[in-house]
Amino acid sequence: MLTAPLIAGRNQPSADILTPGEYKQLARFLRDNQRQPSDFLGPEAKALIEKCSAVLDAARIERLLGRGFLLSQAVERWQARTIWVMSRADAGYPGKLKARLKDDAPAILYGCGEAKILETGGLAVVGSRNVNEELATYTEGIGKLAAGAQKTIVSGGARGIDQAAMKGALAAGGRVIGVMSDSLERMALVREHREFLMEGRLVMISPYDPSAGFHVGNAMQRNKLIYAFSDAALVVNSDVEKGGTWAGAIEQLKKLKFVPVYVRITGETNKGLDALRRNGALPWPNPEAPEALIEVMAKTYPEQDAPGQNELSFAVREEQVSLSPVESPASPSEQTIINQNSSVTATPAEALFEKVRELLRKLDAPRTDAEVAAMLGVSKSQAKEWLERLVEEGTLEKLKKPTRYCLVSRADRLF
Repeated sequence: MLTAPLIAGRNQPSADILTPGEYKQLARFLRDNQRQPSDFLGPEAKALIEKCSAVLDAARIERLLGRGFLLSQAVERWQARTIWVMSRADAGYPGKLKARLKDDAPAILYGCGEAKILETGGLAVVGSRNVNEELATYTEGIGKLAAGAQKTIVSGGARGIDQAAMKGALAAGGRVIGVMSDSLERMALVREHREFLMEGRLVMISPYDPSAGFHVGNAMQRNKLIYAFSDAALVVNSDVEKGGTWAGAIEQLKKLKFVPVYVRITGETNKGLDALRRNGALPWPNPEAPEALIEVMAKTYPEQDAPGQNELSFAVREEQVSLSPVESPASPSEQTIINQNSSVTATPAEALFEKVRELLRKLDAPRTDAEVAAMLGVSKSQAKEWLERLVEEGTLEKLKKPTRYCLVSRADRLF
Protein backbone atom coordinates (compact mmCIF):
# COMPACT_ATOMS: atom_id res chain seq x y z
CA MET A 1 0.00 0.00 0.00
CA LEU A 2 2.92 2.35 0.58
CA THR A 3 4.81 1.74 -2.66
CA ALA A 4 2.61 -0.09 -5.19
CA PRO A 5 0.67 2.03 -7.71
CA LEU A 6 -2.27 -0.43 -7.73
CA ILE A 7 -3.35 0.62 -11.20
CA ALA A 8 -5.88 -2.20 -11.64
CA GLY A 9 -9.18 -0.65 -12.70
CA ARG A 10 -7.76 2.82 -13.22
CA ASN A 11 -5.98 4.56 -16.07
CA GLN A 12 -3.26 6.26 -14.06
CA PRO A 13 -1.26 5.10 -11.02
CA SER A 14 -1.39 7.04 -7.79
CA ALA A 15 1.07 9.92 -7.81
CA ASP A 16 1.33 9.85 -4.03
CA ILE A 17 3.08 6.51 -3.50
CA LEU A 18 6.51 6.46 -1.88
CA THR A 19 9.45 6.58 -4.23
CA PRO A 20 12.18 3.96 -3.81
CA GLY A 21 14.31 6.55 -2.07
CA GLU A 22 11.54 7.53 0.32
CA TYR A 23 10.74 3.93 1.16
CA LYS A 24 14.42 3.25 1.82
CA GLN A 25 14.45 6.19 4.23
CA LEU A 26 11.32 4.91 5.97
CA ALA A 27 12.62 1.33 6.13
CA ARG A 28 15.81 2.50 7.79
CA PHE A 29 13.83 4.51 10.31
CA LEU A 30 11.67 1.48 11.15
CA ARG A 31 14.72 -0.75 11.48
CA ASP A 32 16.47 1.72 13.75
CA ASN A 33 13.37 1.74 15.95
CA GLN A 34 13.06 -2.07 15.89
CA ARG A 35 9.77 -2.00 14.01
CA GLN A 36 8.44 -3.71 10.86
CA PRO A 37 6.28 -2.37 8.00
CA SER A 38 3.51 -4.72 9.16
CA ASP A 39 3.31 -2.71 12.39
CA PHE A 40 1.48 -0.02 10.40
CA LEU A 41 -1.52 -2.37 10.46
CA GLY A 42 -1.19 -3.29 14.15
CA PRO A 43 -2.83 -1.86 17.27
CA GLU A 44 -0.12 0.80 17.69
CA ALA A 45 -0.30 1.97 14.08
CA LYS A 46 -1.37 5.54 14.83
CA ALA A 47 1.47 6.12 17.27
CA LEU A 48 3.95 4.62 14.80
CA ILE A 49 2.71 6.83 11.97
CA GLU A 50 3.16 9.90 14.16
CA LYS A 51 6.66 8.77 15.06
CA CYS A 52 7.49 8.34 11.38
CA SER A 53 6.59 11.97 10.74
CA ALA A 54 10.25 12.63 11.52
CA VAL A 55 11.07 11.32 8.04
CA LEU A 56 7.80 11.43 6.06
CA ASP A 57 4.51 13.32 6.20
CA ALA A 58 2.19 11.39 8.55
CA ALA A 59 -0.97 12.38 6.62
CA ARG A 60 0.52 10.98 3.42
CA ILE A 61 1.31 7.65 5.10
CA GLU A 62 -2.28 7.46 6.41
CA ARG A 63 -3.70 8.13 2.94
CA LEU A 64 -1.63 5.36 1.41
CA LEU A 65 -2.52 2.90 4.16
CA GLY A 66 -6.18 3.67 3.53
CA ARG A 67 -6.08 2.00 0.10
CA GLY A 68 -7.13 -1.38 1.44
CA PHE A 69 -10.11 -1.82 -0.90
CA LEU A 70 -8.05 -0.89 -3.97
CA LEU A 71 -5.39 -3.35 -2.86
CA SER A 72 -7.95 -6.15 -2.56
CA GLN A 73 -9.11 -5.45 -6.13
CA ALA A 74 -5.55 -5.54 -7.42
CA VAL A 75 -4.70 -8.77 -5.57
CA GLU A 76 -7.80 -10.46 -6.98
CA ARG A 77 -6.77 -9.43 -10.48
CA TRP A 78 -3.20 -10.69 -9.97
CA GLN A 79 -4.31 -14.02 -8.55
CA ALA A 80 -6.59 -14.60 -11.53
CA ARG A 81 -3.48 -14.32 -13.70
CA THR A 82 -1.34 -16.51 -11.41
CA ILE A 83 0.81 -13.55 -10.45
CA TRP A 84 2.32 -13.64 -6.97
CA VAL A 85 3.63 -10.73 -4.92
CA MET A 86 6.35 -10.60 -2.28
CA SER A 87 7.79 -7.77 -0.25
CA ARG A 88 11.34 -7.21 0.92
CA ALA A 89 10.20 -8.20 4.42
CA ASP A 90 9.03 -11.66 3.28
CA ALA A 91 11.18 -14.71 4.03
CA GLY A 92 11.02 -15.85 0.41
CA TYR A 93 12.48 -12.62 -0.99
CA PRO A 94 15.53 -13.45 -3.18
CA GLY A 95 18.69 -13.47 -1.10
CA LYS A 96 20.90 -12.26 -3.96
CA LEU A 97 18.93 -9.04 -4.27
CA LYS A 98 19.13 -8.31 -0.56
CA ALA A 99 22.82 -9.15 -0.36
CA ARG A 100 23.83 -7.13 -3.42
CA LEU A 101 21.38 -4.24 -3.58
CA LYS A 102 20.81 -3.96 0.18
CA ASP A 103 18.45 -1.03 0.85
CA ASP A 104 18.12 -0.42 -2.88
CA ALA A 105 16.49 -3.83 -3.44
CA PRO A 106 12.92 -3.33 -4.73
CA ALA A 107 10.36 -3.05 -1.95
CA ILE A 108 7.95 -5.23 -3.95
CA LEU A 109 8.49 -7.98 -6.51
CA TYR A 110 5.71 -9.28 -8.77
CA GLY A 111 6.21 -12.62 -10.41
CA CYS A 112 4.78 -15.57 -12.29
CA GLY A 113 6.29 -19.04 -12.20
CA GLU A 114 8.61 -20.94 -9.87
CA ALA A 115 10.12 -18.44 -7.43
CA LYS A 116 12.84 -20.89 -6.35
CA ILE A 117 14.62 -20.33 -9.66
CA LEU A 118 15.48 -16.83 -8.44
CA GLU A 119 18.03 -18.35 -6.06
CA THR A 120 19.89 -20.38 -8.72
CA GLY A 121 22.12 -17.62 -10.08
CA GLY A 122 23.05 -18.08 -13.73
CA LEU A 123 24.36 -16.38 -16.85
CA ALA A 124 22.93 -12.97 -17.74
CA VAL A 125 22.70 -12.51 -21.51
CA VAL A 126 21.88 -9.00 -22.75
CA GLY A 127 22.00 -7.07 -25.99
CA SER A 128 20.14 -4.95 -28.48
CA ARG A 129 16.55 -5.42 -29.62
CA ASN A 130 17.25 -5.25 -33.34
CA VAL A 131 19.59 -8.06 -34.43
CA ASN A 132 20.17 -10.11 -37.55
CA GLU A 133 19.43 -13.82 -37.89
CA GLU A 134 23.08 -14.83 -37.47
CA LEU A 135 23.38 -13.07 -34.12
CA ALA A 136 20.04 -14.44 -32.94
CA THR A 137 21.20 -17.97 -33.77
CA TYR A 138 24.47 -17.40 -31.93
CA THR A 139 22.57 -16.21 -28.86
CA GLU A 140 20.19 -19.16 -28.94
CA GLY A 141 23.29 -21.34 -28.90
CA ILE A 142 24.45 -19.63 -25.71
CA GLY A 143 21.07 -20.42 -24.15
CA LYS A 144 21.33 -24.08 -25.18
CA LEU A 145 24.86 -24.31 -23.80
CA ALA A 146 23.69 -22.88 -20.48
CA ALA A 147 20.89 -25.45 -20.34
CA GLY A 148 23.41 -28.24 -20.93
CA ALA A 149 25.52 -26.89 -18.07
CA GLN A 150 22.40 -26.65 -15.87
CA LYS A 151 22.93 -22.91 -15.57
CA THR A 152 19.97 -20.55 -15.53
CA ILE A 153 19.71 -17.86 -18.21
CA VAL A 154 18.88 -14.42 -16.81
CA SER A 155 17.61 -11.83 -19.26
CA GLY A 156 15.22 -8.97 -19.78
CA GLY A 157 12.54 -10.59 -21.92
CA ALA A 158 12.78 -7.93 -24.64
CA ARG A 159 12.80 -8.85 -28.31
CA GLY A 160 16.13 -9.52 -29.94
CA ILE A 161 19.02 -10.84 -27.86
CA ASP A 162 17.01 -11.29 -24.64
CA GLN A 163 14.35 -13.48 -26.19
CA ALA A 164 16.86 -15.43 -28.28
CA ALA A 165 18.84 -16.45 -25.18
CA MET A 166 15.67 -17.40 -23.32
CA LYS A 167 14.30 -19.33 -26.30
CA GLY A 168 17.50 -21.34 -26.68
CA ALA A 169 17.62 -22.28 -23.00
CA LEU A 170 13.95 -23.28 -22.74
CA ALA A 171 14.06 -25.31 -25.98
CA ALA A 172 16.98 -27.29 -24.54
CA GLY A 173 15.25 -28.00 -21.24
CA GLY A 174 16.94 -25.25 -19.24
CA ARG A 175 15.76 -22.67 -16.73
CA VAL A 176 15.13 -18.97 -17.33
CA ILE A 177 14.65 -15.86 -15.22
CA GLY A 178 12.96 -13.10 -17.19
CA VAL A 179 13.28 -9.70 -15.51
CA MET A 180 10.52 -7.60 -17.05
CA SER A 181 10.36 -3.81 -17.09
CA ASP A 182 6.72 -3.72 -18.18
CA SER A 183 3.62 -5.73 -19.09
CA LEU A 184 4.17 -8.68 -16.74
CA GLU A 185 0.43 -9.30 -16.68
CA ARG A 186 0.29 -9.62 -20.46
CA MET A 187 3.43 -11.78 -20.67
CA ALA A 188 2.06 -14.17 -18.03
CA LEU A 189 -0.87 -14.91 -20.34
CA VAL A 190 1.17 -15.58 -23.49
CA ARG A 191 0.44 -19.10 -24.71
CA GLU A 192 4.09 -19.91 -25.49
CA HIS A 193 5.04 -19.29 -21.86
CA ARG A 194 2.39 -21.44 -20.20
CA GLU A 195 4.11 -24.80 -20.69
CA PHE A 196 7.40 -23.58 -19.26
CA LEU A 197 5.68 -21.82 -16.35
CA MET A 198 3.78 -24.98 -15.49
CA GLU A 199 6.94 -27.09 -15.74
CA GLY A 200 8.70 -24.82 -13.26
CA ARG A 201 11.46 -23.86 -15.72
CA LEU A 202 10.48 -20.23 -16.27
CA VAL A 203 9.92 -17.42 -13.82
CA MET A 204 9.10 -13.88 -14.90
CA ILE A 205 9.43 -11.08 -12.38
CA SER A 206 9.17 -7.32 -12.26
CA PRO A 207 9.56 -4.61 -9.64
CA TYR A 208 6.83 -2.67 -11.44
CA ASP A 209 3.06 -3.06 -11.38
CA PRO A 210 1.98 -6.00 -13.60
CA SER A 211 -0.25 -3.68 -15.64
CA ALA A 212 2.41 -0.98 -16.13
CA GLY A 213 3.31 -0.11 -19.71
CA PHE A 214 6.75 0.58 -21.15
CA HIS A 215 8.79 3.36 -19.58
CA VAL A 216 12.41 4.10 -20.51
CA GLY A 217 13.40 4.80 -16.91
CA ASN A 218 11.97 1.47 -15.73
CA ALA A 219 13.80 -0.39 -18.50
CA MET A 220 17.07 1.21 -17.42
CA GLN A 221 16.53 0.50 -13.73
CA ARG A 222 15.68 -3.18 -14.15
CA ASN A 223 19.13 -3.82 -15.66
CA LYS A 224 20.75 -3.87 -12.24
CA LEU A 225 18.35 -6.66 -11.22
CA ILE A 226 19.50 -8.77 -14.17
CA TYR A 227 23.10 -8.50 -13.00
CA ALA A 228 22.16 -8.95 -9.34
CA PHE A 229 20.46 -12.28 -10.05
CA SER A 230 23.37 -13.68 -12.07
CA ASP A 231 26.86 -15.12 -11.55
CA ALA A 232 28.33 -13.82 -14.80
CA ALA A 233 27.12 -11.69 -17.70
CA LEU A 234 27.59 -11.76 -21.48
CA VAL A 235 26.88 -8.70 -23.63
CA VAL A 236 26.22 -9.96 -27.15
CA ASN A 237 25.98 -6.53 -28.78
CA SER A 238 25.50 -2.91 -27.72
CA ASP A 239 25.35 0.64 -28.97
CA VAL A 240 28.05 3.08 -27.87
CA GLU A 241 27.19 5.38 -24.96
CA LYS A 242 23.44 4.99 -25.42
CA GLY A 243 20.67 2.50 -24.76
CA GLY A 244 19.81 0.26 -21.86
CA THR A 245 22.36 -2.45 -22.68
CA TRP A 246 25.22 0.05 -22.61
CA ALA A 247 23.98 1.81 -19.48
CA GLY A 248 23.48 -1.44 -17.58
CA ALA A 249 26.89 -2.83 -18.51
CA ILE A 250 28.72 0.40 -17.66
CA GLU A 251 26.93 0.62 -14.30
CA GLN A 252 28.00 -2.94 -13.55
CA LEU A 253 31.61 -2.37 -14.65
CA LYS A 254 32.13 0.96 -12.94
CA LYS A 255 29.86 0.93 -9.90
CA LEU A 256 28.06 -2.25 -8.92
CA LYS A 257 30.71 -4.85 -9.81
CA PHE A 258 28.50 -7.79 -8.85
CA VAL A 259 29.73 -10.21 -11.53
CA PRO A 260 32.26 -10.51 -14.36
CA VAL A 261 31.04 -8.83 -17.56
CA TYR A 262 32.09 -10.51 -20.80
CA VAL A 263 31.59 -9.33 -24.37
CA ARG A 264 31.33 -11.33 -27.59
CA ILE A 265 34.54 -11.33 -29.66
CA THR A 266 33.53 -13.66 -32.52
CA GLY A 267 31.66 -12.76 -35.69
CA GLU A 268 31.16 -9.24 -36.94
CA THR A 269 32.71 -6.48 -34.88
CA ASN A 270 30.61 -4.16 -32.75
CA LYS A 271 31.75 -0.69 -31.69
CA GLY A 272 29.75 -0.87 -28.49
CA LEU A 273 31.47 -4.10 -27.43
CA ASP A 274 34.88 -2.62 -28.24
CA ALA A 275 34.04 0.37 -26.07
CA LEU A 276 32.94 -1.88 -23.21
CA ARG A 277 36.27 -3.70 -23.48
CA ARG A 278 38.01 -0.37 -23.00
CA ASN A 279 35.93 0.12 -19.88
CA GLY A 280 36.98 -3.18 -18.35
CA ALA A 281 34.77 -5.86 -19.90
CA LEU A 282 36.42 -9.20 -20.65
CA PRO A 283 36.54 -11.19 -23.91
CA TRP A 284 34.05 -14.07 -23.87
CA PRO A 285 36.18 -17.24 -24.07
CA ASN A 286 33.58 -19.00 -26.25
CA PRO A 287 33.16 -22.23 -24.28
CA GLU A 288 31.85 -24.97 -26.54
CA ALA A 289 31.00 -27.63 -23.97
CA PRO A 290 28.90 -27.43 -20.80
CA GLU A 291 31.96 -28.25 -18.68
CA ALA A 292 33.82 -25.31 -20.17
CA LEU A 293 30.93 -22.95 -19.42
CA ILE A 294 30.80 -24.18 -15.83
CA GLU A 295 34.51 -23.41 -15.50
CA VAL A 296 34.04 -19.89 -16.89
CA MET A 297 31.17 -19.16 -14.52
CA ALA A 298 33.08 -20.48 -11.53
CA LYS A 299 35.37 -17.46 -11.72
CA THR A 300 34.34 -14.60 -9.48
CA TYR A 301 34.80 -10.84 -9.56
CA PRO A 302 37.49 -9.50 -9.59
CA GLU A 303 39.39 -12.72 -10.24
CA GLN A 304 37.30 -13.50 -13.29
CA ASP A 305 40.04 -13.55 -15.90
CA ALA A 306 41.52 -16.72 -17.32
CA PRO A 307 44.97 -17.61 -15.87
CA GLY A 308 47.46 -14.96 -16.91
CA GLN A 309 44.83 -12.77 -18.58
CA ASN A 310 44.84 -10.12 -15.85
CA GLU A 311 48.59 -9.92 -16.16
CA LEU A 312 48.37 -9.63 -19.93
CA SER A 313 45.68 -6.98 -20.15
CA PHE A 314 46.59 -4.74 -17.23
CA ALA A 315 50.34 -4.81 -17.83
CA VAL A 316 49.80 -3.66 -21.41
CA ARG A 317 47.33 -0.95 -20.39
CA GLU A 318 49.77 0.47 -17.85
CA GLU A 319 52.47 0.72 -20.48
CA GLN A 320 50.10 2.25 -23.06
CA VAL A 321 49.45 5.23 -20.81
CA SER A 322 52.98 6.53 -21.38
CA LEU A 323 52.92 6.24 -25.17
CA SER A 324 52.80 9.34 -27.33
CA PRO A 325 50.25 9.16 -30.18
CA VAL A 326 53.07 9.62 -32.75
CA GLU A 327 55.27 6.85 -31.38
CA SER A 328 55.27 3.45 -33.05
CA PRO A 329 57.13 0.18 -32.37
CA ALA A 330 60.66 -0.02 -33.71
CA SER A 331 61.52 -2.14 -36.73
CA PRO A 332 63.13 -5.58 -36.28
CA SER A 333 66.54 -4.13 -37.16
CA GLU A 334 66.15 -1.37 -34.59
CA GLN A 335 65.12 -3.97 -32.02
CA THR A 336 68.29 -5.97 -32.75
CA ILE A 337 70.42 -2.90 -32.06
CA ILE A 338 68.59 -2.29 -28.79
CA ASN A 339 68.97 -5.92 -27.74
CA GLN A 340 72.69 -5.92 -28.49
CA ASN A 341 73.45 -2.65 -26.73
CA SER A 342 71.89 -2.49 -23.28
CA SER A 343 73.17 1.06 -22.83
CA VAL A 344 70.62 2.34 -25.36
CA THR A 345 67.56 3.79 -23.60
CA ALA A 346 64.38 2.13 -24.92
CA THR A 347 61.53 4.31 -26.13
CA PRO A 348 58.12 3.90 -24.44
CA ALA A 349 57.01 1.95 -27.52
CA GLU A 350 59.95 -0.44 -27.17
CA ALA A 351 59.32 -0.81 -23.45
CA LEU A 352 55.77 -1.80 -24.28
CA PHE A 353 56.89 -4.28 -26.97
CA GLU A 354 59.33 -5.84 -24.52
CA LYS A 355 56.49 -6.33 -22.08
CA VAL A 356 54.37 -7.90 -24.83
CA ARG A 357 57.23 -10.23 -25.76
CA GLU A 358 57.60 -11.29 -22.14
CA LEU A 359 53.87 -11.97 -21.78
CA LEU A 360 53.48 -13.85 -25.07
CA ARG A 361 56.34 -16.14 -24.11
CA LYS A 362 53.81 -17.60 -21.67
CA LEU A 363 51.39 -18.76 -24.36
CA ASP A 364 50.25 -22.26 -23.46
CA ALA A 365 48.52 -23.05 -26.78
CA PRO A 366 48.35 -21.73 -30.37
CA ARG A 367 46.28 -18.53 -30.60
CA THR A 368 44.80 -16.50 -33.46
CA ASP A 369 45.61 -12.82 -33.79
CA ALA A 370 42.05 -12.04 -32.65
CA GLU A 371 42.51 -14.11 -29.51
CA VAL A 372 45.83 -12.43 -28.74
CA ALA A 373 44.25 -9.02 -29.32
CA ALA A 374 41.51 -9.93 -26.85
CA MET A 375 44.06 -11.11 -24.29
CA LEU A 376 46.12 -7.93 -24.59
CA GLY A 377 43.17 -5.55 -24.80
CA VAL A 378 44.38 -3.96 -28.07
CA SER A 379 43.17 -3.79 -31.66
CA LYS A 380 43.57 -6.80 -33.94
CA SER A 381 45.89 -4.85 -36.27
CA GLN A 382 48.20 -3.90 -33.40
CA ALA A 383 48.28 -7.48 -32.12
CA LYS A 384 49.07 -8.77 -35.62
CA GLU A 385 51.95 -6.30 -36.00
CA TRP A 386 53.49 -7.47 -32.73
CA LEU A 387 52.95 -11.14 -33.60
CA GLU A 388 54.67 -10.77 -36.98
CA ARG A 389 57.65 -9.10 -35.29
CA LEU A 390 57.90 -11.95 -32.81
CA VAL A 391 57.73 -14.48 -35.67
CA GLU A 392 60.49 -12.66 -37.53
CA GLU A 393 62.78 -12.59 -34.49
CA GLY A 394 62.11 -16.26 -33.76
CA THR A 395 60.10 -16.03 -30.56
CA LEU A 396 56.87 -17.28 -32.12
CA GLU A 397 55.99 -19.65 -34.93
CA LYS A 398 53.19 -18.96 -37.40
CA LEU A 399 50.91 -21.90 -38.13
CA LYS A 400 48.52 -22.06 -41.08
CA LYS A 401 45.00 -23.37 -41.81
CA PRO A 402 43.84 -21.63 -39.70
CA THR A 403 46.47 -18.97 -39.05
CA ARG A 404 47.65 -19.21 -35.44
CA TYR A 405 50.72 -18.29 -33.46
CA CYS A 406 52.53 -20.48 -30.96
CA LEU A 407 55.70 -20.35 -28.91
CA VAL A 408 58.80 -21.75 -30.59
CA SER A 409 60.27 -24.60 -28.54
CA ARG A 410 63.20 -23.67 -26.33
CA ALA A 411 65.64 -25.72 -28.43
CA ASP A 412 64.60 -23.99 -31.67
CA ARG A 413 64.73 -20.38 -30.47
CA LEU A 414 67.19 -18.06 -32.10
CA PHE A 415 68.34 -16.43 -28.87
